[in-house]
Amino acid sequence: MASSADLTAPKEGKKISAFATGSIRGELRELVRLAIPIVASRVGMMTMGLVDVLVVSHYSTKELGYQALGWAPTAIIMVSAVGLVSGVQVISSRRIGEGRPRETGQVFQLGLISSVILGLIASVALSIIGPWGLAHLRMDPDLVRGASGVLKVLAWSMPFHIVLTAATSYLEALKRPKPATLAMWVCNGVNLGLNLLLVPGALGLPAMGAQGAAWSTFGSRGVLALWLVIYVLRMKDAREWGVYDRLRPSWFSVWELFKPGLGAAASYFVEVTAFNAMNIYAGWIGVATVAAWSVILNVMAVVFMLPLGLATATAVLVGRAYGANDRHGIVRAGTLGFGVSTAVLGVVSVLIGLFPNTIAGAYTGDPSLVKVVAPGLVLSAVSLFFIVDGLQVVGAQSLRSRADVLAPTLTHTLSYLVLMVPLGWYLAIHLHMGLTGILWSVVAASFASAGFLVARFVWLARR
Repeated sequence: MASSADLTAPKEGKKISAFATGSIRGELRELVRLAIPIVASRVGMMTMGLVDVLVVSHYSTKELGYQALGWAPTAIIMVSAVGLVSGVQVISSRRIGEGRPRETGQVFQLGLISSVILGLIASVALSIIGPWGLAHLRMDPDLVRGASGVLKVLAWSMPFHIVLTAATSYLEALKRPKPATLAMWVCNGVNLGLNLLLVPGALGLPAMGAQGAAWSTFGSRGVLALWLVIYVLRMKDAREWGVYDRLRPSWFSVWELFKPGLGAAASYFVEVTAFNAMNIYAGWIGVATVAAWSVILNVMAVVFMLPLGLATATAVLVGRAYGANDRHGIVRAGTLGFGVSTAVLGVVSVLIGLFPNTIAGAYTGDPSLVKVVAPGLVLSAVSLFFIVDGLQVVGAQSLRSRADVLAPTLTHTLSYLVLMVPLGWYLAIHLHMGLTGILWSVVAASFASAGFLVARFVWLARR
């Protein structure tokens, strides 16, 4: 049950640090209590994509290739725009820590307006530039045609996705992640129903394949965005949080909101662009490799939701401690985030390493595809990829929440763009290692990123 402090807005002028008092056990309980619904929400968000992949993969391996390539450009733009509005959570957490909770309503309003504008820009850019870009990647024309159809549908779901992210971030900053989690899982049901109806064609409808999955995503994102915005507006204490206060935007307020978001957007852009370069390499190798890489990447993405949720919870607590000028609280929150992420992902790595065929078989009924995917999952597990990937996202989120925006961006640029992209080409294409080469380049980049970000956090903690 949530405490009364979480249910009402704190008084103006009262600085709040999540870790001002209490034992390590109590602090760990605080982190876990906040992290569980956030993790559930992030897993729910990823489950939408997972359901799309599962339904399409069982319908047609060829359509799965269309879906994987169509998602690639949208993912780059989507995560970059989402990164820009991540400042909603960071700044709101700081305002609460500083004892100015009513100003968070202004942050929410500005974030909502920014989300709509960014979403529309992203939609137009993707629908125009995306198909043109795919056509110039020297791939099979049929693959490009199918992927372009998926891309155009997903492009127009961007405003919904960015708006729902801003609303979710605001609720998490208020330590109210449960409504977003509930909404996310209800909309997963909507997405599943639409997939089963549109992908294979049911109730007399024509089979739409990968495009049917894209329309399912469009519909579920729209419902979720509307739900969350209405929830925030109808909170009993919305006026106490300043949600209905007159918005007085200034260049400073816009810059303050986007400053942490710009760093996150740049990091996300670099990381997703680099991962999608791996999609291109897989496309050069063949349709079967694209499908196999799509499944492995989806497993990685689903697992990534666990540390991302923990990182988000850690960032909320670090942000409040930073706003309250509680240096020891910052250090303890970050340290607990690293420890819990390592423990959870250690267990996940063991499970994936023990049951790769079961996991691969859940994605596809094609035995030849399972034979390619399963070894890739084992390699990801035994190389400790999942653990270090978790450490790097907790490190990046913690640093941004304490106003260290540049370090994560530089780290992701060097690790994923400068190291992973050329290494992936060298191993997968030049040395003809194929999917194995792609995976080793991803592992190397994640180790480099995690190593620097954890070291940076420790260095700042000792200053």
